[in-house]
Amino acid sequence: MAKEGIMDVATQYPGKLTFRVIITCVMAASGGLIYGYDHGVSGGVTSMDSFLKQFFPSVYEQQINTKASSNQYCKFNSQTLTFFTSSIYISALISSLGASSLTRMMGRRATMILGGLFFVSGALLNSFAQNIAMLIIGRLLLGFGIGCANQSVPIYISEMAPSQYRGALNMCFQFSITIGMFAANLANYYCAKLWNGEGWRLSLGLGAVPAVIFVVGTLFLPDSPSSLVSRGRHEAARKELAKIRGTDDVDAEFNDIVAASEASDQVKNPWKTLNKRKNRPPMVFAIMIPFFQQFTGLNVITFYAPILFRTIGFGSQASLMSAAIIGGFKPLATLVSIVLVDKFGRRTLFLEGGAQMLVCQILMAIAIGVTFGTSGNPGQLPQWFAITIVGVICIYVSGFAWSWGPLAWLVPSEIFPLEIRSACQSITVAVNMTSIFIIAQFFTEMLCHFKFGLFLFFSGFVIIMTLFIYKLFPETKGVPLEDMQMVWKKHPFWGKYLEKESKKKTVKQDT
Repeated sequence: MAKEGIMDVATQYPGKLTFRVIITCVMAASGGLIYGYDHGVSGGVTSMDSFLKQFFPSVYEQQINTKASSNQYCKFNSQTLTFFTSSIYISALISSLGASSLTRMMGRRATMILGGLFFVSGALLNSFAQNIAMLIIGRLLLGFGIGCANQSVPIYISEMAPSQYRGALNMCFQFSITIGMFAANLANYYCAKLWNGEGWRLSLGLGAVPAVIFVVGTLFLPDSPSSLVSRGRHEAARKELAKIRGTDDVDAEFNDIVAASEASDQVKNPWKTLNKRKNRPPMVFAIMIPFFQQFTGLNVITFYAPILFRTIGFGSQASLMSAAIIGGFKPLATLVSIVLVDKFGRRTLFLEGGAQMLVCQILMAIAIGVTFGTSGNPGQLPQWFAITIVGVICIYVSGFAWSWGPLAWLVPSEIFPLEIRSACQSITVAVNMTSIFIIAQFFTEMLCHFKFGLFLFFSGFVIIMTLFIYKLFPETKGVPLEDMQMVWKKHPFWGKYLEKESKKKTVKQDT
């Protein structure tokens, strides 16, 4: 029977939001904790003098000399130090691509467990590191874990969740990321002065805790019905589908999953299939969304927060305290997104978040330009002015956390057909990791040269990506994964694009 519209498609499968689905999705989403913790812990550790003295003594000397000149723009400009942070994204890039085949052959759970084990080993190695080599090897192991988890978790949640609740449940992954970052910020703040300056070891080692929780929890998770069907376990898939939907009336959804799996079996090389014209619309978003996410300028805001908080009197540990305070806004804003994403849709959050970030970026460029000028020597700020700027930072972070933060993981995981879903999620993670590497490695160099103009640089990207969503992105809320192709056919631009391909095939068949 032909489907009349997106809302009709969204209600075709019976079932409800069961406790089993909530528990499994929340447990799987805890994989975001390991990514978030590492993202938050590395910046704090590299600001600790004891860590710099032991592993990067030349950088520590540079920090002292830079303090004397008070040039805030170039204060942290060191490619050696940034490689400690960015090296993780190289291995994450590699593992995310390799995880595609593992996820396809062995299921989502196996990839998730492997990712957690990699992260545990990396966190412990970093904690006991005696030289730079141990640090870098530990970071690479952490990257392997992040690549595996980020590739498999969003797919698993999207396949387990009912279509009408898929957005909210998938965003639990981003919520876990923000919780992990917040926990890391708190750990850095409280560990900084422990063990005669060796507290950074505890900060890094604590990353093994969420990884162990993730591994143990994943051992008890069921495989998704789509994963079971793709590996020939049809009876187990039907039973699991009945359990997670809370009804035995699952024939319609099960048959669609089987049909999608049969189509998937015909695809011997999913990487080649990606280039087919019918897959190009979602492929554009799998590449551009994670790219734009990293070019929102969030790292610029994060960098300047310690300086502004120090101005209003947070004292010697201002950088760690400010990171913790700002980090607290991210999980709160992500909760807002979880509540709203399946009600107002993905497009609304994308567009509102983009507008909110753009305004804040412009305000920050003006404020930093007036305060630091081009020399990087700050003038005296009135306390009310500094507090206002801190408020702007929190508004900016909130805009990111309920739009481009979680949606960059949700959307790519739900827009692809089963036969190429794992490969496409790998590409999404690979693009995300590549973009993060570029930002992490060269941000301080760009800041030193662009100065406050770097805010305007990222503002330009926010404008482009907001227009990109407005013109090209179709709404996907409530659409079952197996019927996602209908969304592209109904879109004004992509529908015409796909129609041209259909006409070409018709002409070839007639001739």
